Amino acid sequence: MYGLKQAPRAWFHRLTDHLLEGFTTAKSDTSLFVRYVGTSITILLVYVDDIIVTGNNDSVTSTLIKSLNASFSLKDWGTLHHFLGIDVQSTSDGLFVSQQRYIQDLLLHAKMDCAKPYSTPAAAGSQLSEFAGTPINDVTLYRSTVGALKYLTISRPEIAFSVNKVC
Repeated sequence: MYGLKQAPRAWFHRLTDHLLEGFTTAKSDTSLFVRYVGTSITILLVYVDDIIVTGNNDSVTSTLIKSLNASFSLKDWGTLHHFLGIDVQSTSDGLFVSQQRYIQDLLLHAKMDCAKPYSTPAAAGSQLSEFAGTPINDVTLYRSTVGALKYLTISRPEIAFSVNKVC
């Protein structure tokens, strides 16, 4: 199906049909599939043609991956370490997620890699105005940086208020 204009949609539809034989989709995200069998939970997340599979029962997860591989051509990359700009590290307490690499790439993109760190994202009581300050020369860079900052709030919720202000 690859190479066709509607191939991704057809692939996702075929995958969804296959998964709905035992999974349910999350109400908040139609690309998130969940299955409960007894005390076992299996979670599957699809992004374009990447799939993350996790659960609390390794044999159930392995069986699912084998089943998917029989119907679809898969590459099992093993334990999750990096996905969509998020680094994932498994610890004894659970998962640790970080977007440090994403932040460094964002700083380079915004030409701010030499900027000094600051303890808070904005001074208390500061007001933004479209008329104060120096006009932005590259609005495309500004918009892409703000969009990237919105994505960064996944792991850095403390910047959400400031990011919302600059939006």
